[in-house]
Amino acid sequence: MPKFIRIDMATKTVKTEECPEQYAGLAGRGLTSIFVSNEVKPSCHPLGKYNKLILAPGYLTGTSAANSGRLSCGAKSPLTGGIKESNTGGTFGQKMSKMDIKAMVFEGIPAEDKFYVVKVTMDGVTFDEAPAETIGMGNYEAIKVLQAKYGPKVGVAIIGPAGEMRLTAANISFADPQSNIRSAGRGGLGAVMGSKKIKAIVIDEAGAPGVTIANTDAFKSASKRFTNALVTHPVTGQGLPKYGTNVLVNILNEAGGLPTKNFRTGRNEWANNIGGETMAATIEARGGKTTHGCHAGCIIRCSQHYNDKEGKYLTSGFEYETVWALGANACVDDLDAIAYADREFDDVGVDSIETAVAVGVAMEAGIIPWGDAKAMLDLILEIRKGTPLGRILGCGAGAVGQMYGLTRVPVVKNQAIPAYDPRAVKGVGLTYATTPMGADHTAGYAVATNILKVGGFVDPLGKEGQVELSRNLQIATAAVDSTGMCLFVAFAILDIADGFNALVEMINARYHLSLTGADVVALGKTILKAERDFNKRAGFTNAHDRLPEFFEEECAPHNVTWNFTDEEVDEVFNF
Repeated sequence: MPKFIRIDMATKTVKTEECPEQYAGLAGRGLTSIFVSNEVKPSCHPLGKYNKLILAPGYLTGTSAANSGRLSCGAKSPLTGGIKESNTGGTFGQKMSKMDIKAMVFEGIPAEDKFYVVKVTMDGVTFDEAPAETIGMGNYEAIKVLQAKYGPKVGVAIIGPAGEMRLTAANISFADPQSNIRSAGRGGLGAVMGSKKIKAIVIDEAGAPGVTIANTDAFKSASKRFTNALVTHPVTGQGLPKYGTNVLVNILNEAGGLPTKNFRTGRNEWANNIGGETMAATIEARGGKTTHGCHAGCIIRCSQHYNDKEGKYLTSGFEYETVWALGANACVDDLDAIAYADREFDDVGVDSIETAVAVGVAMEAGIIPWGDAKAMLDLILEIRKGTPLGRILGCGAGAVGQMYGLTRVPVVKNQAIPAYDPRAVKGVGLTYATTPMGADHTAGYAVATNILKVGGFVDPLGKEGQVELSRNLQIATAAVDSTGMCLFVAFAILDIADGFNALVEMINARYHLSLTGADVVALGKTILKAERDFNKRAGFTNAHDRLPEFFEEECAPHNVTWNFTDEEVDEVFNF
């Protein structure tokens, strides 16, 4: 039977049990969110003893299915004060599934002021004091130290200096197959892990039974059809593998939805300097990799290896949202400077969206000048040093705005708004406003239908159809986040019906079930209702489902405003 492991850091005790009945049919985000809703006190301090951190692979994580390598992490967020699920690639989730571990839960806080490495093997869970040299060390080097100690192929989940300092934008970083870094970035879950004095979790699947499939023939057949949908769709089969997510810079700039200078306008004249096409050409010229998977079995391969001018590896997972925030939003057109900043975010262990948007707010405050790449890098390095300004920056855009008395602060539920202006891409604006997670484009990626015309087309500048679009995508996303699949498979399954059917059939074949598409929708609704219920008990109301007032200003070039009434916004969760 799948193992449900509870690890009490206060007592250093471990309880391994069969999965509790109320969680038996859940996985990924469905499991993390239902668990947090059931077992975490909504009123608790996120860094206190009553919060719990749960890691759970998805239904298909670790199978041979394409793109099935995601892991969900859940807790009460120290950034938003509400529920949080953040998911990641890397090797960790696949190893959990191969070991038949349904979930790992970390609770309690040690009395002693020292950090630990929690080691998980087929023989059980043990606790080691973290190697002294890893304390304060960046993630890249710390992963090397841990893999030298525990084995070169172990999976590693780790916090950097930001997590040790419990900064509310701290992430949990995971080693990918090349021992580079993937992160469960949003919501400050690295601070939760740091509060429990866990420097790292090391997982070794030696001797593991592997993932079992109830009906192998049916699984193989469905998997082949699912793969075909991914490779034939123009977004997952062509655009993302060739240019990565940063292909969106020029697309959004042309659409007038690329937020520039802290959301003052939706277009600029130099976007191509930081766009995906320029990035790909730069990578090729320097001998890097233009396409790369963040976990075994990825066939979309939207990641990359970005090298510096000397041809030395600098960063990977160099995403559109980070490039946008440090580029267009901060008025920096130096792709190398943005890449150095991205590496620093990964190394120190902070969310590269939250902290990059905070840089723009710092420019708004006059701390550093707009467009000054050197000042930007110097400011970011303050986080590692733990200076007062560095700690403020490492607590996100809302913290910077609050400390400097600003009103032009792009956050919802204190989480930074990313990469798409909600006035010019109205569907995603509704997602930002209403998702229980705080502003999060991945919670209901209406950009797909508003801009890319995936899953149909809804005019991004108009109001008609946006409420239904955001609602349906949030429901679907909650379900997809439970499968263990990369969210980008949604592009293909929205347009190719057989791709969606094959995804459901793979789950059925894996577990000997008979789920239908209607069951998938019902699962998504159940997850969202649990998340909303937790937030309600934590003190959230509909008044928190609102965009900042400055979005009432016109956004060039279309001169559109955020013009939804409160009543219209509240209709998103009317189901």
